[in-house]
Amino acid sequence: MVLSKDESLIYDIKISTVGPGRVSGHGVVQELTGMDLAMKLHYLKTVYYFRSPAFEGLTIINIKETLFNWTCHAFVPCGRLRRADSGRPYIKCNDCGVRLIEARCKMSLDEWLESKDDSRHKLLVTNQVLGPDLPFSPLVLMQLTKFACGGTSVGISWAHVLGDAFSAAGFLNLWGQATRQQFPAKPLSMAHTNNEGHNPKIPLQDLLAIKRVGPLGDTWATPNDTKIETYSFYLSWPELTRLQSKICGDKNHQQIPPFESICTVVWQCIAKVKHGSEVNMVTICKRESKIPFEGIITNKAQSIKVVKTNASVEESSLMELGLLLMNQGVDERRDIEEAMESDGGFPDFLIYGANLTFVDLQDTPLYDLDIRGNTPVYVSCAIDNVGDEGVVLVFPTRKDQTDGLTMSIALPQNHIPELKLLLKREWSLS
Repeated sequence: MVLSKDESLIYDIKISTVGPGRVSGHGVVQELTGMDLAMKLHYLKTVYYFRSPAFEGLTIINIKETLFNWTCHAFVPCGRLRRADSGRPYIKCNDCGVRLIEARCKMSLDEWLESKDDSRHKLLVTNQVLGPDLPFSPLVLMQLTKFACGGTSVGISWAHVLGDAFSAAGFLNLWGQATRQQFPAKPLSMAHTNNEGHNPKIPLQDLLAIKRVGPLGDTWATPNDTKIETYSFYLSWPELTRLQSKICGDKNHQQIPPFESICTVVWQCIAKVKHGSEVNMVTICKRESKIPFEGIITNKAQSIKVVKTNASVEESSLMELGLLLMNQGVDERRDIEEAMESDGGFPDFLIYGANLTFVDLQDTPLYDLDIRGNTPVYVSCAIDNVGDEGVVLVFPTRKDQTDGLTMSIALPQNHIPELKLLLKREWSLS
């Protein structure tokens, strides 16, 4: 269940399933919204790295006990998918639990993190997808990997049909509280469906943020022949400030925010890499609400905006592109949901990578996972099963006791070497 690259480093793999320690949510069925089903082919992969004190003295039995207790309050993610008589998927709650994978690594935590190879993170989180036996496929899988030094990584595979990255982080952060015997006042829940009639204003085929694939049946993954490679780099806040200044020039009255500044630079560089194959349309995914996680997992809180330009991205000024990203995005979220509902929730779509997609995870509380007073020293984040146009994630990072942002770029493998050279030569980013 672990990716095969250099798998000699990872050994002693054990697999089990952990469910609620008592009956909770028995007989409860969770209907899925149109937006949940639009996201069903995507998977969030997050790896949290901890120093040895976090799990020191904890046996696997102790860890499972925390999960027994926590999943009593999180019976929706413990569920399994079923299909109604109409064929529409839903979740049967509290049905089998969370899959748990235990493993060991021959390297120390510091040796592992010193590597510049982004593919290494994939060894610490399973690549399993939903299906073909949906009733037996877990929605959440956790991999605990013990390093030679005593450090531990917690790898989470989260089916996006449950909710966005903010929801996934909120779910795991509540497990961290459970390790300290702190539990939420009410169980974790999903956003409600809207059962009103739907008359979509825009036909599915005219929506720009999605790419129709399949039909895929009960195997929720696309047979992608293009090898996608991931490349990431770190920016401290002083470096981000210099980047913003370079983009804005002498226009001090106009400021491009950090996320849009990064998107602008990467967008233009990718356009140059593609050599005449214009990248004139991108998708921006961003959580609109600043409200903290309140126990509701959802796919409705993240906007899905399409930005188009008729001008050459290569020749446009960075300021022009930045203002375009800030002000000209058209949110297709509601149109996607209405179109999905009108079609019975059956179509199979890609959203991430249908266009070149930028995902803003700056406000995702990745470093709030607290295990007995210990927070992660590093967090890796990725989205799996994406389209060929590529995905860029922007998420918070701690490095050398300072905060900054990591840009994780997933593109077809043949584009990565030239993009690396371009970012380093023109922007000193590596």
